[in-house]
Amino acid sequence: MGALARLALPEASQGAPSEAQTQTREAFAFKWQKRDTYDSPAVQAASREWLFRRYCGGDPTQLDRWLAGGRKLILDAGCGAGHSGRLFFGDHLHAHDYLGVDISDAVEVARQRFQEAGLPGDFLRVDLMDLPLPDHSCDLIFSEGVLHHTDSTERAVKHLARKVKPGGLFLFYVYARKGPVREFTDDALREALRPLSDEAAWEALMPLTKLGKALGDLHVTVDIPEDIPLLGIPKGPLDIQRLFYWHVCKDYYRPDWTLEEMNHVNFDWFRPLNCHRQTPEQVETWVREAGLALEALRVEEAGITVVAVRP
Repeated sequence: MGALARLALPEASQGAPSEAQTQTREAFAFKWQKRDTYDSPAVQAASREWLFRRYCGGDPTQLDRWLAGGRKLILDAGCGAGHSGRLFFGDHLHAHDYLGVDISDAVEVARQRFQEAGLPGDFLRVDLMDLPLPDHSCDLIFSEGVLHHTDSTERAVKHLARKVKPGGLFLFYVYARKGPVREFTDDALREALRPLSDEAAWEALMPLTKLGKALGDLHVTVDIPEDIPLLGIPKGPLDIQRLFYWHVCKDYYRPDWTLEEMNHVNFDWFRPLNCHRQTPEQVETWVREAGLALEALRVEEAGITVVAVRP
């Protein structure tokens, strides 16, 4: 039947986006057009593994259980180019109704990629805070790395939660707050990129990406003798690239990825003006205030993954 055919969509209000949201929208439209920076087998394999590890504890059959019991409506809230939704749901999409929504023109890239993969899906370009969906209409909402790119992560969580059916699931991932040096540096670079075009910002980040590769290729381990609470640095052995990455400045590195693929990740982080970080305590409070029950809250240095259900 298709997701759109199942819903009687009310008119969206189409409120004017903020300056930060407009800039963020354009940054992601630019990024997702660069398909050669995220479509390789190496990037897709790493992305798929990361998704299933965080949401399903590494057990893909968990998704089978979530989607059992008849045809469901899946909302991919902030689908971008459909990268995460396609990798996570895969062939399940043939048995369910998928609706991908995004504030940017990336929805057209997503539509094309789904068609190329022979996967069904409907797509809408719309602000998540202006979704033309009735409350309690979605069986599963999936929002991978999106809600922190709105004007308010808290408002986005609570707004989307209202769209979840009783018994339905809300799966999302948001950025975690880092140590003081990393937080300062990240914001300083983001502000320095502000006046540049997207293409110029992409090029300006390439030297940082090359530094990440140079540090990663050293394969040097630093043994930190004791915790440094003032900087948020834990004791123990840590690769020098990861020490710089987690506690000084993000410089993404994977030995099996190209520079352009690594630069894609750095651009994703530094370019959007809307890029909020939060604590696990904040996220847990927002979920409970939205009337949802937590099934899982997985906290890593990069971010916070949530699986919640509406009782």
